[in-house]
Amino acid sequence: MPFPKLRLTKFWKVVHTFSRIKRKLRRKMEMNNQNPGAEKDDVEQQIQQRTSHRRSSFLASQVSNSAEPYQNLDSNHCSVNSETLDVIQPDSPTGTIASSVSTSISSSPSLWSCDNWHRGVTVRDRNAVMFNNELMSDVTFLVGPKNAAQRIPAHKYVLATGSSVFFAMFYGDLAENTSEIVTPDVEPEAFLTLLKYMYCDEIDLTPENVLDTLYAAKKYLVPHLARSCVEYLERSLSARNACVLLSQSHLFEEPDLMQRCWEVIDAQAEVALGSDSFVDVDQDTLECILKRETLNVKELVLFHAAMRWADAECSRQDLVVTPNSLRKVLGSALYLIRIPTMPLKEFANNVACSGVITLEETTNIFLHYTADIRPKIRFPCKQRAGLRTCTVHRFQSSAYRSNQWRYRGRCDSIQFAVDRRIFIAGFGLYGSSSGGAEYKVKIELKRGGKSLAENHTKFFSDGSSSTFAVTFPHPVQVEPHVYYTASATLCGNELSYFGQEGLTESTSNDVTFQFQCSPESTNGTGVQGGQIPELIFYA
Repeated sequence: MPFPKLRLTKFWKVVHTFSRIKRKLRRKMEMNNQNPGAEKDDVEQQIQQRTSHRRSSFLASQVSNSAEPYQNLDSNHCSVNSETLDVIQPDSPTGTIASSVSTSISSSPSLWSCDNWHRGVTVRDRNAVMFNNELMSDVTFLVGPKNAAQRIPAHKYVLATGSSVFFAMFYGDLAENTSEIVTPDVEPEAFLTLLKYMYCDEIDLTPENVLDTLYAAKKYLVPHLARSCVEYLERSLSARNACVLLSQSHLFEEPDLMQRCWEVIDAQAEVALGSDSFVDVDQDTLECILKRETLNVKELVLFHAAMRWADAECSRQDLVVTPNSLRKVLGSALYLIRIPTMPLKEFANNVACSGVITLEETTNIFLHYTADIRPKIRFPCKQRAGLRTCTVHRFQSSAYRSNQWRYRGRCDSIQFAVDRRIFIAGFGLYGSSSGGAEYKVKIELKRGGKSLAENHTKFFSDGSSSTFAVTFPHPVQVEPHVYYTASATLCGNELSYFGQEGLTESTSNDVTFQFQCSPESTNGTGVQGGQIPELIFYA
């Protein structure tokens, strides 16, 4: 707010007085030849002290006077904060006083009050003060369940510029002239996150509020916020939450997120189906999963997962858990499990004993296993195709020598990175170069020194230069543009083949791998030669 002309005149008189004092003190310093350095410091200190005192007094009087029209306002909405004066430096040029105060306000939002909020440097700064603020608000939202609704003030103009839904609500042809809007289907935290984006251009997402915020962004058609929510979910996607996120992606009609979820579920189906969140999916999502042709899982695992879901559904419907109630809540989903494709022993010891399928169905499935003339059954009889494994090769050729490659419990290791998300299933390893031999092996996958998966097993080599697959118990998710360490520690008396003419970069199934030497390799493996010739993965 510009100062009145009379006050500015007084201000410049003070400045001229300071200038005359400063000139006199400098002349006195020049005449003093005994200790000019100390005298100069003393003079400058006096000037700074006097200038600081006069400027602070002058500005304090201006702020105090400018605050007078607001003295009758509610103290919750208006206060004069003298702390803003502290940022005025004693040696600042007088012409920059106003800009110094403005800088203080813009950098310290907590100091803003009703008499200085408008001095924010940018529109964003000024709007930020109005976020969740009753000052000048012209609409109030009652957000959340009826008995626990939270009152949230807002400003129609800000909301209308950020959402076509709010524009139609406030300024459209069918706009209602109301100052309170009931919004029972949105969580208060999510609604505040939506408003904060509109007022401040800031997005604060957490695992707890991201789904509710996505719902609010979809409801009020705020596409950038919705996109940010989806990207957040994609970054946090894992086998543990893939099924429930799949359910939400159906609800929100997000095909990209849906595809990401399917990639994880297909490759890590056993972990995904065993997660706690699996029992929370809706019936339609359950049926989509049970229909999936590319699930990389045993049918018995699917059966047990379906029983867990049915148990939870009985609790949700207040039903006593019995074989009949489990069968009832599953409905047609039960007939999507490919029970006849299980080994006979698994069927007999698990499904047949569960009581979930009828006696007639049990008899017909047993006949399906054993009889020459098989009865018709409702369950699918075709094996799932599962996922096709892919392999990337590190070396262009292999060789063997009389003194290489020996194993005495030392580690062969290589580092790799990929350009898109994949799932590492295991490694291909070289075997004996002098006839059949058995090796004990420990394989491990690390990221940043942290072990993601390992497996202790054995494999038999037939003496050829072929590679032998050694896999992890479950595929491991690998993110793009991050280096991982693949390690293998073999124990065996026989010499083995080794790779040579190594590649620093190799592409397989549209996935590009980059390789570099690992400091953990103590048995000679590197980019140019050694062990771990192949990485086995799902893309």
